[in-house]
Amino acid sequence: MSTGPVVPALPASAPRQGNALARAFGRTILRLGGWRIEGEFPDLARFVIIVAPHSSAWDAVWGIAGMLAMGVRITFLAKAEAFRGPLGWLLSRIGGVPVDRDKAHGAVEQAAARLRGEGPTWFLLAPEGTRRRVERWKSGFWHIARSAQVPVMLAAFHYPEKTMILGPLVTPGPDADADMARVREWYRPFIGKRRGTV
Repeated sequence: MSTGPVVPALPASAPRQGNALARAFGRTILRLGGWRIEGEFPDLARFVIIVAPHSSAWDAVWGIAGMLAMGVRITFLAKAEAFRGPLGWLLSRIGGVPVDRDKAHGAVEQAAARLRGEGPTWFLLAPEGTRRRVERWKSGFWHIARSAQVPVMLAAFHYPEKTMILGPLVTPGPDADADMARVREWYRPFIGKRRGTV
């Protein structure tokens, strides 16, 4: 097992949380699972991050371990049901925001308002909106980024190599369909846990 760094260093503008113990715990989980994070974050105070393919609850385990390992605070949307019980406390503590999936439009504006607020904010969501394979992604991330006037960073899970990949920035333009097609093309090589590529 590699003893080198499994996560990238954070840029100066990154929103941070946790302490040395939390970072060590996160890195231990990643090493035990054989996971690493490749790439780097842009040195920007505000942007949207999308992650795919999202095909398993294990995505959240490795993603949260990665956040802890880096000491980064990434605000993310999760279904309201996940915030019941002790898990809800943990999700809120590390940046989770409950969303009622029956009121998706309100969630878009809520996310955009957070990104327009003060202080650094990195906002993450899964454009597939479910762990099942879908032919059409939800465009909420595009609307959030356009409303907040921030770029979108692409990130991927690639299970064959146990790698989380930090990819390029995309600036949403006036044509949502064209942007979505370009984004989907970038994700084509990556493989999720329970199914093939996006």
